[in-house]
Amino acid sequence: MTIPPEIHFKDVDLDAIAAAKGKIAVFIGADGKLDAGARRVNRLTRKALTRLTESDAFGKMDGGDIKTLAYPMGLAADAVLVVKLARRPDMTAARKAGAQLAKAMGDTDLLVVAGRIRRADEIALGLALRSYKFDDHKTGDNADRGAVTFMVSKAEEVAKSAGPMGAIAEGVFFTRDLTNEPANILTTDDFAARLAAMQELGLDVEILEEGDLEKLGMRTLLSVGQGSASPSKVVVMSWNGGGDEAPFALVGKGVVFDTGGISLKPAAGMEDMTMDMGGAGVVAGVMRTLALRKAKANVVGLVGLVENMPSGTATRPGDVVRSMKGDTVEIINTDAEGRLVLADVLWYAQDRFKPAGMINLATLTGAMVVALGHENAGVFSNSDDLAGAFLKAADVEGEGAWRMPMGKAYDALLKSRIADMKNVGGRAAGSITAAQFLQRFVREETPWCHLDIAGVASVKKETAFAPAGATGWGVMALNRLIADRYEA
Repeated sequence: MTIPPEIHFKDVDLDAIAAAKGKIAVFIGADGKLDAGARRVNRLTRKALTRLTESDAFGKMDGGDIKTLAYPMGLAADAVLVVKLARRPDMTAARKAGAQLAKAMGDTDLLVVAGRIRRADEIALGLALRSYKFDDHKTGDNADRGAVTFMVSKAEEVAKSAGPMGAIAEGVFFTRDLTNEPANILTTDDFAARLAAMQELGLDVEILEEGDLEKLGMRTLLSVGQGSASPSKVVVMSWNGGGDEAPFALVGKGVVFDTGGISLKPAAGMEDMTMDMGGAGVVAGVMRTLALRKAKANVVGLVGLVENMPSGTATRPGDVVRSMKGDTVEIINTDAEGRLVLADVLWYAQDRFKPAGMINLATLTGAMVVALGHENAGVFSNSDDLAGAFLKAADVEGEGAWRMPMGKAYDALLKSRIADMKNVGGRAAGSITAAQFLQRFVREETPWCHLDIAGVASVKKETAFAPAGATGWGVMALNRLIADRYEA
């Protein structure tokens, strides 16, 4: 997998600045005042920083912006990166400044002269997140990034606070790798193998094969994958870091490729359906993060892995399938397959683990993109308490989320003439009827959220913390939710 850059923290040593190779970063607030590290760089470069802070260009810079001084006199470094940032930035500003440093450093070594600046650990996290690149399938000389060193006061304390953030970055990278992988590489078998490998981190991992799923009665899940040569699976990952309390459950849709099945999608853009396992990718990334940081909570992550293909054995529109719960579903559209996968896994998670709460994630509906674009995931819930806690965590982490309505009136759209329900309710309120369908497989006593991440899991343009492609959205918010709400 893609590994985040290793970031070192060392105590301030002003005498080492002159000989540092690569690039050097310094921070200057809007007032133009220089800290000790910046003053040393200013002296060595014959007041280059003073000239910059007194210029109109500095006044026009926004917080977090970077000005590059190339080939500075008096330094061995190739460039000085001057970051306009308050001495006491908030978390978001600090992370965004770090992300800008990642873009500006290129493939060279970087010495970040942070001194006493607040939230140096958050700056480092932003740098790590934005350093991601997915080039596993490119030939040629793919240069590794240079070494990153933060020169800070009380380096040991900063390094300690940055430790859990390294686990978050690795979880995000794992999610991005999974979501970016092409479907001929990330088959259901390969996906399951990558999750099984996390046993070395202390996770308990169990793989349920098709025979197991048939015995359990997971017929809606199996109906999605029956047209593919790739076997359907459910992978259960358990982290038991708490006491005797019931676990919190995360459930992810893992459709490794979605053609739409017999209800075939248009050819244009179908290549993007390699990301239709994004929900399972987020669950995997969160479980990796929890294991790496040794979270003091009990969490179980379940993912349904299938491939939706058209063939002579594929499910047909009009087929009726009985779920593990026992309800029958008339399949009107085989391209509404994610909810069929989740239905059985949600029921299994409750039946087996009796979770204290449950959140499922899925790139479920195109209607969600129409409603919220690529800025926010849709949040549907039967619990104001759990939904509020998640929205708070997402807001703190800067991961856009917006609560959507639910209600019994929408259930009428799912009525079937020949079965207990249909799997689609038409174009109107498409994301809501999908959530209403899932809610039928959630017990009343289980606090539950459905996160429709169709618009945020993978994007065409770069974001503040990721290049174009998979974003890893949700790993940080869910990690924070678990830390704040469920850790002992």
